[in-house]
Amino acid sequence: MESVFSSDGKNAVLEVTERALAEVLDIRSQEPDPDKLALWIEISGVSGGNYSYDVYFQNKSDASSDDAVIELDAIAIVVPGASVAGISGAKLDLGGEDGSGGLMILNPNSPLSEEPSLPEELLNADLSGPVAQEIIRVLQEEINPAIAAHGGRADLVAVAESTAYLQLSGGCQGCGMASVTLSQGIEVAIKEAVPEITSVRDVTDHMHGSNPYYGASKK
Repeated sequence: MESVFSSDGKNAVLEVTERALAEVLDIRSQEPDPDKLALWIEISGVSGGNYSYDVYFQNKSDASSDDAVIELDAIAIVVPGASVAGISGAKLDLGGEDGSGGLMILNPNSPLSEEPSLPEELLNADLSGPVAQEIIRVLQEEINPAIAAHGGRADLVAVAESTAYLQLSGGCQGCGMASVTLSQGIEVAIKEAVPEITSVRDVTDHMHGSNPYYGASKK
């Protein structure tokens, strides 16, 4: 099946099959001022262990510098900045062999769903040691002020050998982008500040999070 492979100029973001593109253009043609509209695709949360999405038409001019704007010959596709990492490498296609299943996003990326719980022997762990205290300092001074804007918070619950165990709460619990926040933000900061730590594990119960920050469409 032929497809149009699109990029934001730095990283491959989204592959769009020709039949999906034709469907998008047909739907857009029924909108007022269709030539001004881009197709916006963003992660809206987590459902059943997979990302859920908002897919809608909105003016291309509304895109900010943080968004990935994918220019195809016939239409632009906008992926909001907060969704780029979670969507990168995905494919927009039609469901079913004959394309009768409607637009669907095939995404190789997975959100956090059922993470391993904290090992029993680490419950009520002693956090008074120098390594644990330095991690707590990083969380309090660097991480939590940053993610507080999204209603989130990260707390250290245990340290075992070279692994730090964190619990996310607030806007980070159940958030479809929690895995990105952990791997690209929190983990990097902790490893840089505390060389004794080589891995960071999230033991949050994300299945019961309310996902308040990413839950609403920005239409």
